[in-house]
Amino acid sequence: MSTGRPGVRAGVSDWLIAVLVAATLLIAGLSGEHPHTDLEPLGYPLLAVGGLALAARRRAPVPVLAVTGLCAVGYQAIGFDVPAVAYLFAVYAAMRAGHRAVTVACSVAMLAALPLAALAALPLAGLASPHDWPVGEAFAQARGALELAWLIAAGAAGEALRQAERRADEAERTREETARRRADEERLHIARELHDSLTHQISIIKVQAEVVVHLAQRRGEQVPEALLAIREAGREATRELRATLEALRDDGEPPPHGLDHVPELVERARATGLDATLTVEGQRPDVPAAVDRTAYRIVQESLTNVARHAAAATASVRIDYRPDALAIRVDDDGRATPDTTPIPGVGLLGMRERVTALGGRLRAEPRGEGGFTVQAELPVGRTS
Repeated sequence: MSTGRPGVRAGVSDWLIAVLVAATLLIAGLSGEHPHTDLEPLGYPLLAVGGLALAARRRAPVPVLAVTGLCAVGYQAIGFDVPAVAYLFAVYAAMRAGHRAVTVACSVAMLAALPLAALAALPLAGLASPHDWPVGEAFAQARGALELAWLIAAGAAGEALRQAERRADEAERTREETARRRADEERLHIARELHDSLTHQISIIKVQAEVVVHLAQRRGEQVPEALLAIREAGREATRELRATLEALRDDGEPPPHGLDHVPELVERARATGLDATLTVEGQRPDVPAAVDRTAYRIVQESLTNVARHAAAATASVRIDYRPDALAIRVDDDGRATPDTTPIPGVGLLGMRERVTALGGRLRAEPRGEGGFTVQAELPVGRTS
């Protein structure tokens, strides 16, 4: 709605100017001297049309330029000595719209046509013999109808405003591009700093787990499964973070994890004590790289949420390769119920953004029989 109000105001302004110019031309025509002939009634409509045509000067500047010019030549030929004010407005509008060549050509034609129109009006004044025609007066009348200085001024004003608007648009676009570039640089800087910090902390966890496992094995003690899972998770997290950091520093090469690594995710989930299963159906097509990475992240984030929040005993991962889509479903038997209102965290929001960006669909909600389900459908007909 807000975008329409400036257009409405501009339309009202255009009509107001058009009516005022038409009224001025009619008053000048009524008050001025002109031959009383059979063509006289035609002069007033030409004066009115020349002014009212300005209402369309923003939408159709070139047609308005032609209409106002023809009207000016027409009422000059009938004998109305009225300045071509409407044509000056049309010249300004056409130059502002960028139609310089057309405006110059029309103006040259006008400067040539107006003296001829004034000469054509002389017989209407009762001068039967061409020797009696005051040619100099006719040319002076034509110059008075369209002063060259006013014509140049109208064109120069339109061109100046067009250049000013172009520079303003360019400056606005430059500011937006600069702000966007600075925001991207800042996001990248923050991502790198956060990445380095996480890498350091996870490396400490991994080293500590490695030391504890090593000491337990040297003493001949049984190593708890949870500790082995921590060690493996630390190793995997370190590999992923290093790959992501290389991607950030190499301008966007993504980490090389995809559908081929989903079995590893399921195996790691089993190592934590979760009864996780993987089912794959269909013939795997050539999957775009973006879909490949997104599918891996959906399974990874879903299994991570199961381990952290669901208190589930089992989880199933189902990947269905279809002719035009890749369907992913991750179910668990956790504590979520149909009455539970899921609170979307950062991981779930990130999943939804990835899927939406690829033109797919995502559902993440409690199951009717209890537990939680994540279902995604990704189109495979797109390139990465």
